[in-house]
Amino acid sequence: MITYAIGDIHGHIDLLRRAHDRIAADRARHGTGDAPVIHLGDLVDRGPDCRGVVQFLIDGMAAGQPWQVLKGNHDRMFTGFLSDMHHHDEGLRGELSWLHPRLGGAATLASYGVRHPADRPLAPVHADAVAAVPQAHIDFIDSRPTWLQRGEVVYVHAGIRPGVPMPEQRETDLVWIRAGFLDDPRDHGFLVVHGHTALDHATHYGNRVNIDSSAAYGGPLTAIVLEGREAFVLTDQGRVPLTP
Repeated sequence: MITYAIGDIHGHIDLLRRAHDRIAADRARHGTGDAPVIHLGDLVDRGPDCRGVVQFLIDGMAAGQPWQVLKGNHDRMFTGFLSDMHHHDEGLRGELSWLHPRLGGAATLASYGVRHPADRPLAPVHADAVAAVPQAHIDFIDSRPTWLQRGEVVYVHAGIRPGVPMPEQRETDLVWIRAGFLDDPRDHGFLVVHGHTALDHATHYGNRVNIDSSAAYGGPLTAIVLEGREAFVLTDQGRVPLTP
């Protein structure tokens, strides 16, 4: 069972296009046909063209590309703000908000033409955002699944709550979890492929693979291919094995 996966995008449309170029080259080399590409969420925030990323994915899926897109915590905060300007995601620290500079919400709004929220009252910022963001983008993000399983691999944005069957997992854990998952070495019965926690490079921990290689902070956007539980990072020169 062959599956491609792409880590946290964060508005970097150029990096996303290049990741898909590497996948196309791998398809040509290895004859992987229409194996699906799973995007692990965090489409928006921090990067320069969040709107472009969302539209690229909508257009590709509408054209019949074998793509899946999961929901990340930043995606959930984005549409949560649009639904309620006082929305506070339950996974976010109490003193922060989606528009705090650390979260990168202002970059997302800027990509939709909304003037920077700094030193502006919240109400007009929210009104401008509601007017600017197409309903199709909101519906697309809100309807994203939070996890997928193919064979012996589960794909999810942040991780899982160990010991909890997948159908019983809480969405907040799936898009936010770190403690209790990252430090748990047990075999979950499947390999978990995730992002959310930024690293310098994709890393295989034996029971999980983290492919968030810090595109949000100037790093690369990682694309991998899995054959069963075997993982390979895609580079311009071809596949590089990713092992524990």
